[in-house]
Amino acid sequence: MRIVMRVMTAAAVMMASSAAAEFAKVDSQDEFISLIQGKELRRPFVRLEVSSEGQISGMGAAWPVTGSWTWQEGYFCRDLFWDGDPLGYNCQEVRAHENRIIFTSDRGTGDSAEFRLR
Repeated sequence: MRIVMRVMTAAAVMMASSAAAEFAKVDSQDEFISLIQGKELRRPFVRLEVSSEGQISGMGAAWPVTGSWTWQEGYFCRDLFWDGDPLGYNCQEVRAHENRIIFTSDRGTGDSAEFRLR
């Protein structure tokens, strides 16, 4: 039984590593804009538009999301409001693969949110 658990654990670690490895870090504002331009970022209960001019708009659950963003030193830095309540300023690491994009707060050390680009 221990051998089976070790094999299963090793397989899970390898799968997680390969899944994370397929996402490439987005290093420049131009690359980021090319990914999001004309697309909607979607996840369950969330739909956002991130404009190339630095604006964020959409819906989170049933409430409006608004905000602004800039690109600073390789990070997506945004200031968001959800139904008028401030969510705060945060610089996030961006990774992308095909039609998916992941934002990781606190310059890549915090929580992550994955979106589909449609």
